[in-house]
Amino acid sequence: MNRHTLLHTLWRFAHRPQALRFRRALSHPARTQARLLRRYLLRNASTVYGQQFGFDRIHSIADYQQRVPLVRYDALSSYIDRIRHDEAGVLTREPVRRLVPSSGSTAAAKLIPYTASLQREFGRAIGPWVCDLLARYPRLRHGPAYWSISPAVTPPDLSSAAPIGFDDDTDYLGGMLSRLVDALLVVPGCVRHAPSIDALRYLTLLCLLHARELRLISVWHPSFLTLLLSALPTWWPRLVRDVAEGTATPPGPVEPALMEAITRRWRPDPQRAAELRRLDPGRPADIWPALTLISCWGDGWAADAQRALTALLPNVAVQFKGLIATEAFVSLPYGQGYPLAVCSHFFEFIDDAGKPRTAEQIEPGGEYEVAVTTGGGLYRYRLGDRVRVDGRLAATPCIRFLGRADRVSDRCGEKLSEGFVTMVLERTLHHCNVRFAMLAPDDDAQPMCYTLYVEADLHVTAAALARKLDEQLQANPHYRYCRALGQLGPARVCRVADNAQQRYLTHMATLGQRLGDIKPTPLSSHANWRHVFTGRS
Repeated sequence: MNRHTLLHTLWRFAHRPQALRFRRALSHPARTQARLLRRYLLRNASTVYGQQFGFDRIHSIADYQQRVPLVRYDALSSYIDRIRHDEAGVLTREPVRRLVPSSGSTAAAKLIPYTASLQREFGRAIGPWVCDLLARYPRLRHGPAYWSISPAVTPPDLSSAAPIGFDDDTDYLGGMLSRLVDALLVVPGCVRHAPSIDALRYLTLLCLLHARELRLISVWHPSFLTLLLSALPTWWPRLVRDVAEGTATPPGPVEPALMEAITRRWRPDPQRAAELRRLDPGRPADIWPALTLISCWGDGWAADAQRALTALLPNVAVQFKGLIATEAFVSLPYGQGYPLAVCSHFFEFIDDAGKPRTAEQIEPGGEYEVAVTTGGGLYRYRLGDRVRVDGRLAATPCIRFLGRADRVSDRCGEKLSEGFVTMVLERTLHHCNVRFAMLAPDDDAQPMCYTLYVEADLHVTAAALARKLDEQLQANPHYRYCRALGQLGPARVCRVADNAQQRYLTHMATLGQRLGDIKPTPLSSHANWRHVFTGRS
């Protein structure tokens, strides 16, 4: 038994109780969900939030839905502020370990409370996924994996008693599992501290090239991987030399301590280097002959990028990820579907009439917005994700992500919301006499970017305005991350000559909307408006 087989065996053993519990719960979603909700209410009745909404007087799901309101993040921001200032018992009785940043709707970033209970709830979905994955793809057990590593991001400039953000992506797992997973990965978590995106990519590729027996690649958006692999031809001779000599020569200076932490994981490998010299860096499928599976997003706007990735690695199986948010683990790939993570949180599904339904009440073919109650202290929290029910696994619904319900443009993970973009445009254009302004993705640009279509009396050049706009948009951590990775290019400005509002209304009418129902929007999720607005950039 090789080292990776042993580690995977230990990981499966650690997750087995969660997997068995999940498999049993698939036949009893109503009972499982009701038990979770009772636990949340009993544990947190004495909290500020629990006393405000009378948790101790709630005896059924109907009571809960009547007493406790559906909320978005803005309604919780004052409670989060109290947690930041070290007040205990605000949303949960147990301590808040961290506040994890995520994109906000009207604020640049949300801070999601992360507790030990929430960590266990994520584990109750990760466990069944891992066990099912290794059972369906047994070759994965005998080699290492690569999980995409987020660059270190400067946390929001806020004072907080609870730390903001995670030091390492595997911290979501916690404890021994975090250390076990780190031992299975070919790219160490410390790579995230590389001083530039180019250095991070170079060091990542170097680690991957050392790993001839790589079996699994797990990324979020598929364009992350296509961009990473597209850099291979640029650095190929240098990378191969580093493999041969056991060195690392990334572009730009890197802290010696970081270099030492990375290079101590391997030795000079002239045999692997000789093999690489015979290969074409433009054909990555030949570089890792044992690569078995890629796990990535494949729904919504990620579908096109996923197809491009499949064309690049045609013989590698692709498994789409379930619906996972910073706040909650909603669904997971399991068996032949994507069942609700029924053991993790209490879920509600809001239909088009605004009526909340529970997991056993939603119907195949129906479309809903997801709301969650979690051990992190979120109660009836609207995630803003819209899903469709694709069927059932046993009695538990299988769901598929359709897109954002709260007017969010999310092509490669940037999560720009209408509320946030409104704030950005107000700051960017506050000295201008604005007659029309709308931000939209521009697929014709390479790489894809966002373009502001504006009819206004501008006091600066379009180029200067674009720089200011891009700077403001980067207050959103997800947009900033996509920009840093090169998934998004810098924002552009297209000055519309005249009658922009009329052009917009006419175009929307041609799409079937009644003129009286058309409302101006600061953000469109649809691309390539240049054919509608004749302007100058």
